[in-house]
Amino acid sequence: MSEAERLPAGHILFLLAALLLGFWSKIGSVPLFDLDEGAFSQATIEMVDSGNYLSTTLNGEPRYDKPILIYWLQAAAVKTFGFSEWAFRLPSALCASIWLLAVYGFTWSFTGERRAALLAAGSLGLGLMPSVIGHAAIADALLNMLIALTMLDIYRHCVAPSLVKVLRIYLWMVLGFLTKGPVAVALPLLVSLIFYAWQRRPLQWLKAVLNPLGWLVFAAVVLPWAWALYQQDHGAFFRHFLLEHNLGRYENTLQGHGGQPWYYLVWLPLIVLPFTALLPAALWRARKPDPLDGYLLLWFIVVFVFFSFSGTQLPHYLLYGCTPLFILFGRGWRSAPARGWVLLPALLLVAVLGALPWVLPLIHIPDQRVYERGIVALAASSFNWTYYAIAAAALLSLLVLLFRPGTESWRAVLGAGLALGALVWFGVVPVLAAAQQQPVRDAALRAKELNLPVVSYHTFLPSFSVYRGAVTPNRLPEPGELVFVRLDRLQELQDELGKQVTLIPEFNRGGVALLLRPPAPNTPAPGQPSGPASSPVSGSAKSGNPRPS
Repeated sequence: MSEAERLPAGHILFLLAALLLGFWSKIGSVPLFDLDEGAFSQATIEMVDSGNYLSTTLNGEPRYDKPILIYWLQAAAVKTFGFSEWAFRLPSALCASIWLLAVYGFTWSFTGERRAALLAAGSLGLGLMPSVIGHAAIADALLNMLIALTMLDIYRHCVAPSLVKVLRIYLWMVLGFLTKGPVAVALPLLVSLIFYAWQRRPLQWLKAVLNPLGWLVFAAVVLPWAWALYQQDHGAFFRHFLLEHNLGRYENTLQGHGGQPWYYLVWLPLIVLPFTALLPAALWRARKPDPLDGYLLLWFIVVFVFFSFSGTQLPHYLLYGCTPLFILFGRGWRSAPARGWVLLPALLLVAVLGALPWVLPLIHIPDQRVYERGIVALAASSFNWTYYAIAAAALLSLLVLLFRPGTESWRAVLGAGLALGALVWFGVVPVLAAAQQQPVRDAALRAKELNLPVVSYHTFLPSFSVYRGAVTPNRLPEPGELVFVRLDRLQELQDELGKQVTLIPEFNRGGVALLLRPPAPNTPAPGQPSGPASSPVSGSAKSGNPRPS
């Protein structure tokens, strides 16, 4: 059998390791991270509890950030497996796995080389940013999968046109539209237009774009939801989503996520860690007039330029254009740099992560940054012998790869990806979760145990509502209510309540606290019934469904 026909056992084992380590490790054993995981998960809970599967709310307020598809998938997961971190993250892990396998299959199909396919898939699964979003209960793994499927099918259609490929392209685009809106349509149309013009085949592009069956597929998928939602909210979602969260996000800086035209020049080497050393050769290779290399480079450049001039910039936006880089990494496996250079980014990162137990206590944080001080202090105390052992094992593995004779560079960098992935997901992430999210989770469970009305004060950490199992309004606490607050907001809270109000601590760890505003005189003590008309929880949407614990 030729190399293109057989799949060696070692390749199967590596793909399984890349999938498990890159997307599935720890998805059920660390708390949900705020802000995004908590927000998506709480919105899904409110969807399931309310029975309204057309739109979403967050802590009882309309949520216009994203369309509906990721919430449907998360709702299906929690309805099937119960409310748990694993269920919330399941759709992302599945989509990231499909994304990886799609890249592997495409690269093998167009190169005939398993090594190329393995390096392409491995750099995706073990790359730092793809691995993060593949673990996260957010929309980005789903969107990246759909954009990748769209763009790969566009090239397949260019090579061998067929109606089936056209219909698939429209299906992927409309599902992407239901995931994150117009970006899933605009990017493929722009890249394909430029590519077909370069190939001097504009009529073929126009024929595919104007295909009535394709637009029928698009309409058949999106219109039932869009029309039903319009009947429900009279267009409020589309006004806010399209104008504020799409046009407004591109033209203006939202939520403090501003940047500069050079923003992604800084982030690109970090996003593809530990495969950064493969970037120069991949981009240099793509300068050649090979149609596939040209298409991949064009895909990357369009995304890079598009988001470099966006008013709102986040690192993971560039990931929409990194799939072609991973394929270029694979196609250039023979020209990978020498082992010392290719392993240098991983060695530096492992050194930095391994030094964290000694570096964190030395970081100076201003006194007014009480929230951050609490998180860093708790993180510094969370390192244990397991962390040291994993860090030492990762460093030892890299040194073996560096000095072992005969190890090819492309194999060495894949081994480095495995070593770094183990350190990140079994060492760093548990420490970060213990410092940043475990206090939020424990505060929520304490509030649930006290069974009193709860509010938050200028504190947007939505995983608190997830773990408490109820909506948490944002306002000042009334007498007899608990208040969840970041420590850097505590003085502001006390100033608003006045010196005559003494808050009783019920929980205080890391950067957050749960406090009780004592009942007014002549009212029952906390936890005591006040009569048949009283309710143990006010201003919250309780549910009988179990929550992550």
